Amino acid sequence: MAKKPYLRDGRAPIPENEKTSRVMSANKGKNTRPEMELRKALWSVGIKGYRLNWKKAPGRPDVAFPGKKIAVFVNGCFWHRCPHCQYNLPKSNTDFWREKFNKNISRDIKKIELLQKLNWKVLTVWECEIENSLSTIVEKLKNIL
Repeated sequence: MAKKPYLRDGRAPIPENEKTSRVMSANKGKNTRPEMELRKALWSVGIKGYRLNWKKAPGRPDVAFPGKKIAVFVNGCFWHRCPHCQYNLPKSNTDFWREKFNKNISRDIKKIELLQKLNWKVLTVWECEIENSLSTIVEKLKNIL
């Protein structure tokens, strides 16, 4: 069987090798592993009734409790530039990545500010926090609720 040719979507510069392009393009925006782990943990302690990527809330929070005006964003450490992990910039196409990450950070800040202006409580959860202290995050969210 012949290898299926990889088709680029054109949003990023051409990487030095095709494998890098495949890996980067395969990243999802919804239902990521950290999001799924958080949601599973919430269900296991009886926290239900939330909405996923709720369109009526500014910024479409990953998890939203509309009645209580609570929004939870689950941020990937690499893509949203986690303050705990402090990833280095990729070594190739550095200017592109710096601009991309800065836009992601600006967009995240705007989403939070819009929600707070509407009296929402906003919790940002980092991928590394889910990996290292999921029970603490669940307890924090229980207290907020």
